[in-house]
Amino acid sequence: MVSTAKATTRGRGKKTETVKAKQPTTTRRRAKKWEVSARDWARYQKSPSDETRQRLLNTYLPLVRNVAARMAMGFPRSVELSDLINTGVIGLIEAFGHFDPARGVKFETYAVPRIRGAILDELRALDWVPRSTRAKSREIDRAMTSLENELGRPPEKNELAAHLKITVEELHVALDDVSSTNMLSLDEIIYPDDDNRQVPRIETVTDHTGNSILGEIEKGELRSFLVVAMDRLTEQEKLVIALYYYEELTLKEIGEVMSISESRVSQIHTRAVKKLRGMVREKFAMTG
Repeated sequence: MVSTAKATTRGRGKKTETVKAKQPTTTRRRAKKWEVSARDWARYQKSPSDETRQRLLNTYLPLVRNVAARMAMGFPRSVELSDLINTGVIGLIEAFGHFDPARGVKFETYAVPRIRGAILDELRALDWVPRSTRAKSREIDRAMTSLENELGRPPEKNELAAHLKITVEELHVALDDVSSTNMLSLDEIIYPDDDNRQVPRIETVTDHTGNSILGEIEKGELRSFLVVAMDRLTEQEKLVIALYYYEELTLKEIGEVMSISESRVSQIHTRAVKKLRGMVREKFAMTG
């Protein structure tokens, strides 16, 4: 009996010790790294100083990073997280200056809306697109999503217009306005081909104007040859070409300068142009 009682007592003792060991881990609350105790706030209010103020602000910097990182998820990639954090710090400083611990509200609860507000205000100030256009874009996106879920396919223009209660012409105007708000970063890494090769977007930009290095070289050669070809014209033809193309005079004005009729100037101009065209054609036919 004695040994059984001891065994029971030991068992209970072990069980009690186990419960006591687990209890602190279940009841202990993990403090956030930006929390400041009420004692620190009371101490700062009692004897405020720049050093203490800076220390408290530094404590809440991770809170700003946390808010900015969450907001960055909903913004385009062109919006830098560092810019959001810098703007959020301004909101943190303003919240710190107006915070009153006596009201019984935690500082982070008071500061988060003001940090978010400061970031949103700065983004609106930097946004070159009118807020009405942004609102119109969101309205069209919501309508597109709703119709796709309802129809099981992308909606037609007339269906989208009917859903928005506007005409098709008004929808086209709205889509033109919205399309001009999209911005892409030239430094963004994309996959232009099917081989999963990553390249910056700027490397995929194509010049559709038709200008190229080879074209510029050919133009330079043509200009150099025209200088030589001009020497093969008569003095009258040189003067007409110079006054017409370089001085930008009319045929009538050239006739007054040269004391000849306008029709005669036209004949000289036509003859000179034909000579130059023939020499250019012959020159480049020989080289190419």
